[in-house]
Amino acid sequence: MSRRTASEAHYGAFRREESRMSFSPIPAVFAAVMLLAACGERPPMESTQTGYRGTGIQQVDNPRLVAKDAALHLAPPVDAPASVEGPRAREVYQNVQVLGDLSVAEFARTMAAMTAWVSPVEGCGYCHNLQNLADDSKYTKVVARKMTQMTQHLNVDWKNHVGGTGVTCYTCHRGNPVPANVWFAPAPGKTMLMLGNDGGQNKATVASSYASLPYDPFTPYLLNNAAMSDIRVTGPTALPTGNRHSIKQAEHTFSLMMHMSTSLGVNCTYCHNSRAFASWEGPPTRLTAYYGLRLAGDLNENYLKPITATFPAQRLGPAGDVAKVNCATCHQGAAKPLNGAAMAQHYPALLTITAVSPAASAASGAMAQVDAAPATLPATPAPGLAGILGKVLFETGKSDLSTEAAEVIKQAAALLAANGDVKVALSGFADRSGSADANLELAKQRAFKVRDALKAGGVADARIELKKAEFVIGDATADARRVDIVAAR
Repeated sequence: MSRRTASEAHYGAFRREESRMSFSPIPAVFAAVMLLAACGERPPMESTQTGYRGTGIQQVDNPRLVAKDAALHLAPPVDAPASVEGPRAREVYQNVQVLGDLSVAEFARTMAAMTAWVSPVEGCGYCHNLQNLADDSKYTKVVARKMTQMTQHLNVDWKNHVGGTGVTCYTCHRGNPVPANVWFAPAPGKTMLMLGNDGGQNKATVASSYASLPYDPFTPYLLNNAAMSDIRVTGPTALPTGNRHSIKQAEHTFSLMMHMSTSLGVNCTYCHNSRAFASWEGPPTRLTAYYGLRLAGDLNENYLKPITATFPAQRLGPAGDVAKVNCATCHQGAAKPLNGAAMAQHYPALLTITAVSPAASAASGAMAQVDAAPATLPATPAPGLAGILGKVLFETGKSDLSTEAAEVIKQAAALLAANGDVKVALSGFADRSGSADANLELAKQRAFKVRDALKAGGVADARIELKKAEFVIGDATADARRVDIVAAR
């Protein structure tokens, strides 16, 4: 064979091999695409900036997963308000211990709504003896009475978490007699195969998002609010001074954070400053989450645990405890339950505390003695005030304070009253939906309105500093039309 012929033969073999190689990546690429699709995280994803530029505070969402769960987060239709005139419900019906101050018509409307929220299939008979509606023999009626009081307490005393939106029975139940997301303590003495006690770890559970973390992060932190001061990843002092905040506590904390992230369908930067996770200088949602954890501890300790004996054995957990609430109970995968739908405003009876007369409680028998007074609100956050204390939102082209805005300012003023050494800086923001000059002036006027409202709430003028008005580039959402109330020493 000539030199040229041999070269041509070699080149032809090379081309055939190259041709085979050019097709070989296709199965690998196909497999990779299928793997991503199976995980439910195939691109494109959506990213929304929720904090200052350069801080990495962004929320990442998968539009397909959001669309899949959209129906779960739709609020049900609301019946028209009933007449408030006429006799009160407790004057007409027997043994009405809660909601008795409503008119008969509004009482019937509210009870019908609660039935649709909790037991649409079972109807009124789920809680009531239909032969004698005044009878308390069904445990579900006693529980429903306590849960109604709990809802009122939550809406009145925990505005620092639920704001002006509030909650109803539907927030948790979504048409189920028992909420889909509750938790029980694990059975005592749980072991892992032949290796002895598992130490509460290394078991794939929903609670820890299937991570190798403690599978019960709720008992340490969502039962006793006093334990919340111990939740941390690093200790506040060096080890020789008696710091007992260990890696084990850090793992419990991380497990709880995984639960919160999954329950709200958000990533860590929804609440945290990604440059310094321990810092409170970041999104105001961190303070909202702080109160949310204490809210859960309050409800579990003061409303659910006291009625443990009311439930039959089959409704209790493996350790004999009552079903309790955590973040997922209300949120169910949404950053705001029902995507922020303000259902409670249509049911005013759930927005006020109903007094229960001693005579009525005594008449209903021993089971009604679960109506104990709730605990008081927890103290101001132990870490001290820092970062954004409140985000006051405005309508397009306006500087007037809405009811929700006034509530945010009221909460900030209360926090400042409890922390006399803290000052605040007010940063006004505007979008670019109109004239730049007009919007900058509007941002300043919004800051002035917030300043005046804080002063009316008891905050001294010397503690308030006005910052230069700013634009939110490329954003025309409500978040761009805001005033940040930022703590400063």
